[in-house]
Amino acid sequence: MLMEMVDQTQNLSSSGQDEELSQSFESLLEQGLPELHAGEILPGKVVRIDQEWVMVDVGYKCEGQIPAREFKTPNGTLTIQEGDEIPVMIERLSGKDGLMRLSYRKAIRIQTWEKIQEAHKEGTPIEGIILERIKGGFSVDLGGVRAFLPFSQADIRPVRDPEVLIGLETNFKVLKYNRKRDNVVVSRRELLEEELKRKQEETLASLEEGQVREGVVKNITDYGVFVDLGGIDGLLHVSDISWGRVEHPGHLFKVGDKITVKVLKFDREKRKISLGIKQLTPDPWESVEEKYPLGSKVQGKVVNLTDYGAFVELEPGVEGLIHISEMSWTKKVRHPKDVLQVGDVVTVAVIGLDPEARRISLSLKQVEPNPWDIVMEKFPPGTTIETTIKNITDFGLFVGIMEGIDGFIHISDISWSRRLRHPADKYKVGDTIQAVVLNIDREKERFSLGIKQLTPDPWESVEEKYPVGTKVTGTVTNVTDFGVFVEIEEGIEGLIHVSELSDKRLKSAVGTYEVGDKVTAKVINLDPERRKMGLSIRRMAEDEERSYYLDYVKESSGATTTLGALLKEGLTSGKK
Repeated sequence: MLMEMVDQTQNLSSSGQDEELSQSFESLLEQGLPELHAGEILPGKVVRIDQEWVMVDVGYKCEGQIPAREFKTPNGTLTIQEGDEIPVMIERLSGKDGLMRLSYRKAIRIQTWEKIQEAHKEGTPIEGIILERIKGGFSVDLGGVRAFLPFSQADIRPVRDPEVLIGLETNFKVLKYNRKRDNVVVSRRELLEEELKRKQEETLASLEEGQVREGVVKNITDYGVFVDLGGIDGLLHVSDISWGRVEHPGHLFKVGDKITVKVLKFDREKRKISLGIKQLTPDPWESVEEKYPLGSKVQGKVVNLTDYGAFVELEPGVEGLIHISEMSWTKKVRHPKDVLQVGDVVTVAVIGLDPEARRISLSLKQVEPNPWDIVMEKFPPGTTIETTIKNITDFGLFVGIMEGIDGFIHISDISWSRRLRHPADKYKVGDTIQAVVLNIDREKERFSLGIKQLTPDPWESVEEKYPVGTKVTGTVTNVTDFGVFVEIEEGIEGLIHVSELSDKRLKSAVGTYEVGDKVTAKVINLDPERRKMGLSIRRMAEDEERSYYLDYVKESSGATTTLGALLKEGLTSGKK
């Protein structure tokens, strides 16, 4: 080997025998050392590595050395090990130390330039790695030769984040080169476009509606997912992702995901493809009548709230609506959020089903018995109950009946006789009272009660007690322009019209009578059904005058002398 020959020459040199050194070296060359030249590239094998040098056997019993720095990464890590086979270039046949000086980098560079020339001539791709971002593009290592990759040639679409390409090992197309100037321009986009076109043609040739294919998620939007089927994209609309509710496709997929889809529609001319995933499974609405018959009680999850109700998912793809009117038997629900929250698991009753329209009507309240049925059974009309006043309004009293159900006592049902200007004049919230159930309207959810009905209606016997013509005495309860109201007894009130007050024509009763005055009048008409009684002072006075006149005539009828006789007598007396 060359190292052994060098050692021998060094031994000879140390003994001072220069002539012998020259003769021995020539003799050694004559023993078989091939004719080698600087710049020649040879295959080599790494035989030893030390701190500064890498020893490489290039054959022919020859070894050379390469600076170790040629094999180190920026952080100092060696990229080779003993036994590796590498190309090397002869820089010098013999250095000061008598060893052949080799270069790995120059060998690689020469080979790379040869590849670049061939790739440009034949239009074939060349391998490389994107090293870093530089002005206008990227620096690419083609194997010892730096090339320039413009941004416009880096990808089919504009590169939004250049950093994602750093470190990418891929193929490039040589656009142009100048070896003297050490200048190479490459393109990745052209190779991608060629590959894309090839894939597109293959995909379009085999694509048919109804097919189930594999694809890769390429882009995600609010309205759907774009899926690469092999060089051509199809749209997976959000409505075709699942039979159930999908808030956003990004919650289910991410770019790069491999998914299975079904081709729903394919327009070969426009290259538009509609895809679906939910169509890979049966439509759940086809079996809703079996799973959710009318009247059944089922569980579901609240997935959405609106002003008019709540949507409940019974299973993926099947949702029903609880209308706001079906949320409570007793509460007045202003908004569904007062009762439910998204995410609540509820038990509901199926009250309506229309599979063709994909609608299910649900009820929250009908899971429990209707409290109005209980009320009707427990408190039939005529029942006397004891209750508490919960609220007072201008027109009546609200009282508690049972949890969630209130009853109402109208102001007209508080008293038979007493005219209340406001219920608060007699009652206050919290008072415990007794009342009679008058009516229960289950459909309208109304419960009516009365207080005055605790005692008999005095108008039922008014015709017997106060027939027309009867003279009655009462107290003035109200004075108006058109007459005076007089209470005869509790619950019985009559009106003396202004025309019946006096034989004089009065324009108003105001100023003539005052509330609390006692008056006596005659009953001139009765209408018990309408609870009206007409009274008259004028007619009573006329009747009294007529009575006085009749009494006088009756008393005078017993005398013998007639009026005619008296007149005759008077005339005779006058002649005398």
